[in-house]
Amino acid sequence: MLIRHATMNDLTAIATVEAACFPAAEAAGADALRNRLAVYPDCFWLMIDDGRNGDVIPADAANATDVTDCGSADAADRTHDGRLVAFINGFVTDSPDLTDAMYDDAGLHEPDGAWQMIFGVDTAPAYRHHGYASTLMRRVIDDARAAGRAGLVLTCKDRLIGFYARFGYQDEGVSESTHGNVVWHQMRLCF
Repeated sequence: MLIRHATMNDLTAIATVEAACFPAAEAAGADALRNRLAVYPDCFWLMIDDGRNGDVIPADAANATDVTDCGSADAADRTHDGRLVAFINGFVTDSPDLTDAMYDDAGLHEPDGAWQMIFGVDTAPAYRHHGYASTLMRRVIDDARAAGRAGLVLTCKDRLIGFYARFGYQDEGVSESTHGNVVWHQMRLCF
């Protein structure tokens, strides 16, 4: 497995996985994802199936150009040749709480901000229950720490509180978010 940041060429694969992971009311559409990629591609962490038997290789240790374009039309039908396995996306801000406005307004991204917001943790259905999201989350946490962030913030449904708590996130209670007409808990990991 290869972990790297996204490019605009990844848009089709990202949108496909996003649509498979969330109900329509919660999923980011292709236009929102395109806007995010245009402003903060470095806040998209992609895990790519490169056929290396589950070994995770950081992007700086492998030539990302050797990875098959995830945005190609038939990428979803292939295995072990560049298929998008999972991704995490969000942006950086000085605002301490994740708000619904952040999902759609890429202009709110503050590259030098204190908090890494997490908008989504997505794993393609064929790759679920193998620990890939956990591996990717650990990478995002490590990168946020290395960048000098204060920590990370995300919202999740009640059933996922325990999953995120394993990484050190603390449940701050029910969020003010009404995204997708769902009840969300805000969780924060402080460094």
